[in-house]
Amino acid sequence: MHCRICNNPEPEVFLSLGETPLANNFVPEEKIHEVDPTYPLAVFFCNTCKSVQLTYTVPPELMFKNYVYVTSTTKTFREHFTHLAKTLTERFQLGKNSLAVDIGSNDGLLVKGFTNNGVTALGVEPADNLAAQANKEGIETINDFFSKKTVHHITSKKGKASLVTANNVFAHIDNLHDVIENVKGLLTNDGVFIFEVAYLVDMMKNMTFDAIYHEHIYNHAFTPLNYLMNMHQLQIFDVEHISTHGGSLRVYVKRPEGKWDITPNVKKFLKEEDDFGINTIATYRNFAKKVEKTKEVLTNYLTTLKQQGKKIVGYGAPAKTTTLLHYCNIGKDQIDYIVEDNPLKAGLYTPGNHIPAVPSERLKEDKPDYVLITAWNFAKEIIEKNKEHMDNGVKFIVPLPEPQIIG
Repeated sequence: MHCRICNNPEPEVFLSLGETPLANNFVPEEKIHEVDPTYPLAVFFCNTCKSVQLTYTVPPELMFKNYVYVTSTTKTFREHFTHLAKTLTERFQLGKNSLAVDIGSNDGLLVKGFTNNGVTALGVEPADNLAAQANKEGIETINDFFSKKTVHHITSKKGKASLVTANNVFAHIDNLHDVIENVKGLLTNDGVFIFEVAYLVDMMKNMTFDAIYHEHIYNHAFTPLNYLMNMHQLQIFDVEHISTHGGSLRVYVKRPEGKWDITPNVKKFLKEEDDFGINTIATYRNFAKKVEKTKEVLTNYLTTLKQQGKKIVGYGAPAKTTTLLHYCNIGKDQIDYIVEDNPLKAGLYTPGNHIPAVPSERLKEDKPDYVLITAWNFAKEIIEKNKEHMDNGVKFIVPLPEPQIIG
């Protein structure tokens, strides 16, 4: 086992969440009697580059060629990426002669935002179903992984890019070195690479350990990202803390000769992370102990409710739900079904424990006592959307960092 960034042969494993199925591999009804394959889910800390990574890599073809996470499903992300496209267009003075390329473009939400702002844009998306959907809607999308071949295809057809984005995919890529070199090959001299990643520090502060799953090979902090970019002779010139996914980073990268000034945020984040303890293994060992305690509190709480005869259902089946359910041993004995607004998941069954995912209309027909918000990062949106149920006596549970009752 070696660190994927710096090749350190002796990283330290600090947390194991057991064997779990692939987070987004939802199961059709005809296969619910089959046993889903599982893979080890554990994380290590590298004392050299200070990164946190999975010990085991699942082949990407098993996770991404047919993908059921759709960015446009939630109002939160529709608004987020619409605003992001407008903000980046204005800040970096992009226009019709600029090219923006989005890596892991999903259903093309951000690409569409750029084109709506007058920017030439395209996406690169390995999932066959999502790329087909985007192209059908007129959003130009290359159905492939972001490889050297893909970059050559883009540059030969459209020239180099003024902007490359990669949002919520930078944790998914085993060989980040290749991707970064491919980004360099795609960018103009003054081009900018901008990516968003769920933030490791927020995960540890808020005990949202369910952000650890097989798609997330890395749980990113700023310090190791800065180390990584320096390895490739690139400079991070700005970083922002944003609210998505329970707390994320938006990182801005340029070539050393790029015209963009380095903001004070870079030194500020490095110092804050050092003060937090991001560079020491003791911080991660302490986090692992807290994860075990969080599991105990949540499982005891749900067990007590079931002993009282309460009916509990879930709401939201993002990838993180698989980690939460399996590590905490939550199955059909605890929750009857999971409400899911994504039509690609509704009608399927959760990986491993095969809890049915049903459309939101089910709540109107079948009044539960409690709704466990398994998609906790959309808790506010879910509660607002279902206020009528709360008015009728349904209580909502936000599970992390500890069970919180709303209603």
